[in-house]
Amino acid sequence: QVQLVESGGGLVQAGGSLRLSCAASGSIFSINAMGWYRQAPGKQRDLVAFITSGGSTNYADSVKGRFTISRDNAKNTMYLQMNSLKPEDTAVYYCNARSIRCDNMNCWGQGTQVTVSS
Repeated sequence: QVQLVESGGGLVQAGGSLRLSCAASGSIFSINAMGWYRQAPGKQRDLVAFITSGGSTNYADSVKGRFTISRDNAKNTMYLQMNSLKPEDTAVYYCNARSIRCDNMNCWGQGTQVTVSS
C-alpha cells in the first residue's frame, strides 16, 4: 500500500501563491505517476496536474502557466507550486499516486483545503 499525506493548504488572497506538498510512504517503488486533483463544493474531482516517474508533466488548461508540479524522489515528496491564484482555484486538493499496490490503481491523500479570497 501507498500512504499519502498532503500539507500546505490555507487561505490566500487572489494573486497570491501557495505550495502544496505530498509526502509518500509505504510501497513507494511501485508508484509510476503522481498527480494533484481538486474538488470544489458540488463539483466532481478534476485533474490539476500529473508527473510521471520519468518527469513528464501535464496540466489542466485552467492552471497552465500558473501552477508547477514537481517531485523530489530523494524525499519521496511531490509539490504543487501555485501562483497567481484565483477565487475559482478554491477547492480541496488531493494528492494521487498510481500504483498496482493501490485499490483500482489509485491511492489518495486526505486532501487539503485551498481557499482564495477575492
